[in-house]
Amino acid sequence: MVYQFDMMSDQSIPVEQGALPVYIQIAELVARQIEAGLLAEGQRLPPEREMARQHGVAVGTLRKSLARLTALGHLERRQGSGNYIRRADGAASLYSLFRLERPDGGGLPSARLLSFDRMCKPADLPAFGTDENGYRFRRLRFLDNIPVAIEEIWLDGAAASDIDPARVSQSLYQFYREELGLWITRTEDRVAVAPLPDWTVDQFPLPAGSTVGYVERYGWSQHDRRVEYSRNWFDPTTARFIARQGRTGTVT
Repeated sequence: MVYQFDMMSDQSIPVEQGALPVYIQIAELVARQIEAGLLAEGQRLPPEREMARQHGVAVGTLRKSLARLTALGHLERRQGSGNYIRRADGAASLYSLFRLERPDGGGLPSARLLSFDRMCKPADLPAFGTDENGYRFRRLRFLDNIPVAIEEIWLDGAAASDIDPARVSQSLYQFYREELGLWITRTEDRVAVAPLPDWTVDQFPLPAGSTVGYVERYGWSQHDRRVEYSRNWFDPTTARFIARQGRTGTVT
């Protein structure tokens, strides 16, 4: 059985489709700035009203962002003094496994779903999962609303009996957890260069066949089973692949 949810020809679909709540977007942006070293340990953030004005949100929304950052271990809130950056080891965020950053660091990720299929796994895919079928997501990825990559993600068909593409959020790993009860607990990335595939879209700045950065990823579930395989083609002029080890901020 094959079914398709195809949006590649509809350029009117907004980037915001399936967007995360604004307070989470702000928290993720700040978290990635911290991870990239753009915000230093112990640095005091601007007053809440000023930050709310900078992000174009109400103070209440901004405070929800700060509360989330505090819960994630990225922020220390001192009564009567303000909010201070913490670069805690192991502090996680929704996009902590998204390795692409702007050339100067950080950048808020977002995505546009280009197509969605359930289909038999092609013979050229490496082995993963137990089902002969898989779910294929093709997406255009952005950093700060700048298109930087196209990606193809394959999820093993045994992970879900059915998936409603209208419910897919911009964070696939969050979608896996909340909708499928599936946690990606570890990954393996393999970095190279490769030609851009012929299914790229006009909004991506490079034509098909261009040599670009290329990342293959394997993802393991909470049951230590390899359930996901993905490949990502990125524009090296607008994005960098970054992997950090040890204390946050150490770039390798």
